Amino acid sequence: MTAELDRAAELLAGADALLICAGAGMGVDSNLPDFRGDEGFWRAYPPYERLGLRFVELADPVHFAQDPELAWGFYGHRLALYRTTVPHDGFTVLAKWAARVPTRVFTSNVDGQFQRAGFPPEHVTEVHGSIHHLQCLHPCQTATWPADGLDVEVDPATMRAVGPLPRCPHCGSLARPNILMFGDTAWVPDRTRQRLDALTAWRRATRSRALAVVEIGAGTAVPTVRRQAELASAATGALIRINPREPAVRHGRGIPLAMGALAALSQLDARLAG
Repeated sequence: MTAELDRAAELLAGADALLICAGAGMGVDSNLPDFRGDEGFWRAYPPYERLGLRFVELADPVHFAQDPELAWGFYGHRLALYRTTVPHDGFTVLAKWAARVPTRVFTSNVDGQFQRAGFPPEHVTEVHGSIHHLQCLHPCQTATWPADGLDVEVDPATMRAVGPLPRCPHCGSLARPNILMFGDTAWVPDRTRQRLDALTAWRRATRSRALAVVEIGAGTAVPTVRRQAELASAATGALIRINPREPAVRHGRGIPLAMGALAALSQLDARLAG
């Protein structure tokens, strides 16, 4: 592992642009659940095991129409959790690197942790949307708005929302998080598309730079983040893949680090400082 860390640090030292591609594993060191398999999900949310409900079943927009208290119990609890979570020190390392070279973030996470860690919101592309933004359930129009001030009360025994639920300010219907869920045909993608377009423009503008791609905690089950990282590094192989379970790279096109996010980033930063 020492040799791989040395190679990765050398790659970063020679880079003059950085793309961070982060999956659910990025938040594990902040004690955020990554919902890896039913058992991992149920460890984070025991009431759902008693009810026999899996993550893929709860993350289905049909519940907002059929059982909104169930749906908002799950997402209301996650919203409160993400608001109170302090990003781990690995985020601080990345923010320090981002202060040295032009940097952008591409993430499948909806938790807003990069923004909490100080990354400019316009530099973060949340490909699956954000729990910190809402939209109309139907939707009545392609509008999204911040969830600032929203506090959904959740009964911890049943994980169901109690009290008033958020409403669309345009038509009065139920509101839902602006997150791409499973089988979701009503997600409003406009905010994400704008960020994707901006990321594409940034990549074109930095083609002449030595771009390093740091992929963190992105698995193969939903390979959106991996594909972005591999595409961005395809021409050069300048990919650092940080993943304790699935670190392998294709045909040697990258540097595998079989480590968690915080440990890998801390050791890389120590090498750069040295």
